[in-house]
Amino acid sequence: MSHTVQEKRPVAAPAHATLAHARMPRWAPAAIAVGSVATGCLIGFVAGLDSRTQWGMISALVFVAATYLITAKVEGSRQGKNRVATSLVWVCFLLAIVPLLSLAWITLSKGVTVLDGYFLTHSMSGLLDTEEGGGVYHALLGTIEQVAIAALIAAPIGLLTAVYLVEYGRGRLARAVTFFVDVMTGIPSIVAGLFVLATWNLMLGFGPSGFAGSLALAILMMPVIVRSTEEMLKLVPNELREASLALGVPQWRTILKVVLPTAIGGITTGVMLAVARITGETAPVLLLVFGTKLINPNPFDGAQSSLPLYVYEQYSVGTTASVDRAWAGALVLIAFVMILNLVARGIARWKAPQTGR
Repeated sequence: MSHTVQEKRPVAAPAHATLAHARMPRWAPAAIAVGSVATGCLIGFVAGLDSRTQWGMISALVFVAATYLITAKVEGSRQGKNRVATSLVWVCFLLAIVPLLSLAWITLSKGVTVLDGYFLTHSMSGLLDTEEGGGVYHALLGTIEQVAIAALIAAPIGLLTAVYLVEYGRGRLARAVTFFVDVMTGIPSIVAGLFVLATWNLMLGFGPSGFAGSLALAILMMPVIVRSTEEMLKLVPNELREASLALGVPQWRTILKVVLPTAIGGITTGVMLAVARITGETAPVLLLVFGTKLINPNPFDGAQSSLPLYVYEQYSVGTTASVDRAWAGALVLIAFVMILNLVARGIARWKAPQTGR
C-alpha cells in the first residue's frame, strides 16, 4: 500500500494580517511644526491680531490638531493619541521656556548698558538717585550677608526637621510638625517680615539691621528646605538602611553615612531653591533693613541695602539713569543666583556617592 506524500506550500498571509504598519518619516514632526507656525502666522495676520503671543498660541493649537489628524490617518488612532500626548509635552515646554528666555534676554540687553567694574565696586554714597553714576556694591554686599546668615539658620533646622519626620517621626507630634510646615509654605513674605518686626524690633528693642532681615528670610526658607529634603530622603531605598542596620551600625550613623550622602544631590537642590526664593524678596528687607546708600559691612548694626531693594528704589525714581541702574542690578541678581546654583551643583556632584560597575 503506497502513500503519496504531498508537498505543503506556504500560504500567503492576507494583506490586512501583516505585522508591518505604515510609519511616518522622522522628519514629519519637524515638517508639521514648520507648517503649523506658518499657518498660525497666516491666521493671525489675516485676523488682524497684533500680539505675537496670540500667533504662537494659534500655531500651537494647529500643531497639536495637525499632528493627531496626520498621524491617525497614517499610523492609526492609537499612535495618533500617543503623538498628541508628546506634542502637548513639547508645547508646554515651549510655553515655559519662552518667557524665561525673553526675561533673560531683556534683562541682559538692558542691564549691560551700565554694568562694568565701576558699577560693581562703588555705592550710591554722595549721589542723588536722579544723577548718573554710582554702583551696586553696597546692595550686593548686603544681599550676600543676609542670604548667607539666613541659610546658616534655616538649612540646619530644615534638614534636621526633615530627618526627624522621615526617620523618627511617629504619632501626633510628627503630624503636627508636618501640618505647620505645610502652613508655613504658603506664608506671604510680608507676614514673616511683620512677625520679626513685632518680636525682634518692637518687643526686644533692636533696630533695623541685616540680621533682622535674615531672620525673616530664614522663616521663608525653612518650609521649602523641609519639604524638599523630606521627599529626597523618602526616595532613598529602605534596603540601604536595612543593610547598614544589619551590620550593627547605629541608626544615627546610618543616617549620617548612608542616607544623607545618597540624597545629597536632591537636598542641595532643595536648599538652592530656597535660597533662590529668598534672594529676590523685597518686603521683609524694606520693613527690617530699611535700605541705605552707604556701605555697611556689619549686618548686626545699622541699616543695610540689598539687590531687590536697590532695584525697587532705582526703578521707582523713573529717570533714565536710575532705570538703567535698576536693570543692571536685576542682571547682577540673576547672575548671583545662577552662580550659587552652579556652585551647589558642583558640590552635590563632588559629594555624591560614586556609582559604577
